[in-house]
Amino acid sequence: MKKIVIVVIALLIAACQPPASNEVNLYSARKEALIKPLLDAFTAETGIQVNIISSKADALLERIESEGINSPADVLLTTDAGRLHRAKSAGVFQEISSTSLNSNIPANYRDKDNTWYGLSVRVRPIIVTNQAPSNELQRYEDLSNSAIQSQVCIRSSNNIYNQSLVASLIAASGETTVESWAEGLVSNMARAPQGGDRDQIRAAAAGQCSIVVANTYYLANMLANKDKADDYAAASKMRVIWPNQADRGAHVNVSGAGVVKSAPNRDNAVKLIEFLASDTAQKIYADVNFEYPVKPGIEINSILSQWGEFKADTLALTTLGENNAAAVKLMDRAGWK
Repeated sequence: MKKIVIVVIALLIAACQPPASNEVNLYSARKEALIKPLLDAFTAETGIQVNIISSKADALLERIESEGINSPADVLLTTDAGRLHRAKSAGVFQEISSTSLNSNIPANYRDKDNTWYGLSVRVRPIIVTNQAPSNELQRYEDLSNSAIQSQVCIRSSNNIYNQSLVASLIAASGETTVESWAEGLVSNMARAPQGGDRDQIRAAAAGQCSIVVANTYYLANMLANKDKADDYAAASKMRVIWPNQADRGAHVNVSGAGVVKSAPNRDNAVKLIEFLASDTAQKIYADVNFEYPVKPGIEINSILSQWGEFKADTLALTTLGENNAAAVKLMDRAGWK
């Protein structure tokens, strides 16, 4: 009789449990058009529906913080290791344990505490026109050389990509050296920083400068969209220089994701991130977003292939977030607007 009662109680408890969710809620700083092919492939493979909210990276972080424990967000997908570090520091992410993620993603592209994982690699090299003195540009450090005065177009100091580049330089050379470099770079700017990476490429093609610092996927996207004739023509005038190939390698960064601490669909959240690091998703990243796969061995897009292989900096990307505050202050002192 006692066993029967126990069984009945267990059945009643099970009946009262909510059904397992077949969805996952994604807060994404990536444009929906870029990420949707990946999400559709995930749903097709797992049957799990992805509900997506897209917005600016900082706005999404603020939203999750304001929603607190009632946030419906399961996964935060954002750009740049600096932003991933901010989310971690704000207590937004939870630690997860995943054998496949640890296997697929190199250690320097993921958080040391397993709170976030890089999912695609973006490179920020030097990009030039034929008018640039290429022999003067072998390293990022060369951007401060007086020989290229008034030749550089680059985004503002409030851009996280530039902040992370400077953070990587601090890790390599220290604040004092990098502040002197930043002052030299500012003196070499052809104009006050304005616009995004595409705008720097357009300015160079128009003859306003000859040297640009930009993420490669912007250039690749302009080359891929021949319907936008002006952008295609501008991008076609540019050439990629991989910096620091004789020492630490070109600066790289990631887009990445973590499971939100209050995630109502935690298991599905982990499954989504694991899928995004799979061979299938990594190939989609390469073909749709023109980014480099974070998982070794995945074929890259043909546009990226034409620029050749390069040596990437192996710096642990957690360092970019850790050095962010120092980088921002240094850029301000150097007069980088």
